[in-house]
Amino acid sequence: MVYNIKVKSKTKYKRKNILRYKNERIEKEMAEFKSGFVTLVGRTNVGKSTLINLLVGEKVAAIANKVQTTRTAIKGIVNRPNSQIIFTDTPGIHKPKHKLNETMNETSFASIPDADIILFVIEATSDDMGKGDSMILQKIKDSKRKTILIINKIDLVKREKLLNLIDIYRKEYEFEAVIPISATNAKYREIILDEIEKNLKEGPAYYDIEEYTDQTMRQLAEETIREKALKLLQDEVPHGIYVEVEKMKLRKNKNNEEIYDIEATIYCLRESHKGIIIGKNGEMLKRIGRSARIDMEENFGIKVNLKTWVKVKEDWLDNQSIVNKFKLQ
Repeated sequence: MVYNIKVKSKTKYKRKNILRYKNERIEKEMAEFKSGFVTLVGRTNVGKSTLINLLVGEKVAAIANKVQTTRTAIKGIVNRPNSQIIFTDTPGIHKPKHKLNETMNETSFASIPDADIILFVIEATSDDMGKGDSMILQKIKDSKRKTILIINKIDLVKREKLLNLIDIYRKEYEFEAVIPISATNAKYREIILDEIEKNLKEGPAYYDIEEYTDQTMRQLAEETIREKALKLLQDEVPHGIYVEVEKMKLRKNKNNEEIYDIEATIYCLRESHKGIIIGKNGEMLKRIGRSARIDMEENFGIKVNLKTWVKVKEDWLDNQSIVNKFKLQ
């Protein structure tokens, strides 16, 4: 009896200690949880959208081998055991020709002072710091934000050229880190995420751990269609288009499978462009729609019935009510 009482008492004591230890560990882990907002900035076509998709591990930004692919700030969310990182991919900095271009630049610059950390993305192929990169770096200096320099496309240059570029930028600003990468190579993902997490402050999770973007499915559908158009159309057409989803409805088909009915309009600047987008016997529009549907079904995890139309809206690049849709929210 004495043994049993003694053991019972000891077990109780151990359980209390274990419980206290667990609580202390949980509190410690909670206290050490980090979060923050990271903005990607850079000139057009340096690979920011490819990079954010790599970091998030999901497709949140349209990718095409054309300048000005990203038109608005797009968020991607990375949930790690001890941190939540909210990325913002911004439009590439470029010389504005229309109200849309001006709005895109404003969006990029406005995101800098609001960030906890900045990923400044440049191309390894650059020989020196150009006007665009100098302008961006000055905005970073003014903001005094922690900045990580990402040198993309290192597979295209020799080591000596890369070292020279690193030296040029290090003389201009005290970066938290300089990371040469190829945004198409997954091995760089954890390196960048570890460096970001190291520089974050303690904070709460702002989004549910299952979320990877703040975009709605409607927005993702619009971006997917536009991306396919960018990839398939001739050079003079793609940047004169925007896509608007008119209808998005979930239903069940005759096999009791869930399916999204999506109806979207591709707006362009000229009648001649409309003909190119539609193509002979409607073949180009079918290709765009088919490619977009396949991507959406993969990303949404559900069947998609996509219908697309093409309309001309000549002044939309300078139409303030339309351009406002691309402003930083």
